[in-house]
Amino acid sequence: MQKVIGIYGAGGFGREVLPLVRAQYPDEQLCFIVDAAEEKHVNGCPVYTFQEYVDLPHTGKSVIIAIGSSTAREALEAKCRQEHLGIASVTASSSIILDSVEVGEGAVLCHFTHLTSNIKIGKQFHANIYSYVAHDCVIGDYVTFAPNVHCNGHVHIEDHAYIGTGAIIKPGTSSKPLVIGKGAVVGMGAVVTKSVAAGVTVVGNPAKPLL
Repeated sequence: MQKVIGIYGAGGFGREVLPLVRAQYPDEQLCFIVDAAEEKHVNGCPVYTFQEYVDLPHTGKSVIIAIGSSTAREALEAKCRQEHLGIASVTASSSIILDSVEVGEGAVLCHFTHLTSNIKIGKQFHANIYSYVAHDCVIGDYVTFAPNVHCNGHVHIEDHAYIGTGAIIKPGTSSKPLVIGKGAVVGMGAVVTKSVAAGVTVVGNPAKPLL
């Protein structure tokens, strides 16, 4: 029986991820998974509800979660594991990954993303187009990079942080990494020059807490 990969989410990001999955997994059947199926096909792929996907007769079923919300990704990952579905990752052909880089399962690395060296990244990392992570960075689970994020060296980003489009995070040092706290949000175009506390939203240049 042919293997199948379901892309969870048929919205804009899911449709952007589809060609990456198609290129990386050319021999596997592809489909979309949604919570409520309003369309039978999207961009040439069948659309199933989660239960319909679970009930497919295929012997090998995996899921790539293409949902922007980090908390939703965490919940959906747990839901997939309950049904013994595999968690797959996808990396665009134009992405660059250099030396000593660890990336957890469920990652989505879009076109022209760049991971340099000595980097550790947790599970369900989303890096949108033209984003990079420089040397000696540590990134937690369920972290999201919008397009064109510049994460320089010696930065630690904790679980569930969101980094907005065009944000720039200045380098830390080996003795004092710059830290983006758990669940923090870095706004679009922000220039982060110092650590951000957990749960705080920062905006502007230099980035300051949003009041």
